[in-house]
Amino acid sequence: MNLRSYHLRKNSGELLLECMVYMSVFAILLTGTMAVFYFCWDHSSALISSTEQIHSALNVGERWRADVRAATGTIFVQTTSNGETIKIPEGQNEVQYLFNTNQMSRQSGSASAVVLVKIKTSAMTMDDRSGVTAWKWELELTPRRNETHLPLLFTFEAVQPKS
Repeated sequence: MNLRSYHLRKNSGELLLECMVYMSVFAILLTGTMAVFYFCWDHSSALISSTEQIHSALNVGERWRADVRAATGTIFVQTTSNGETIKIPEGQNEVQYLFNTNQMSRQSGSASAVVLVKIKTSAMTMDDRSGVTAWKWELELTPRRNETHLPLLFTFEAVQPKS
């Protein structure tokens, strides 16, 4: 009997040791899996944020192009210490685009709204092209992640009708 109980204790000790090894391997695999999951989660949310920024920039760019095409007078660009302002006369009203502190707001009459945020740089310039006045807006958005390799650059062009 003494020999038999010795074998039972020896086998039960091996099973406990095997269980501890399996639990350690499981914990290591679970930790690695969770790290990969959160890495993918973070990059996925950065991608969603970038697509929302791109969508907003394209909408604002198309709105700006429509305002330039609807201009009824001379468009003015003013650069001050606070930022850049472009004034677009449209009939009796005037539309203003104000860029300051990394955001763009559009003001039409008494209504004003922030239309784009997280802007890194913005420059609106006039380009005379053999009798046609064209406007160019170069825009760069701030990426959500610092290690982003492709900058979010946009160039919008519009032709102002002759007054």
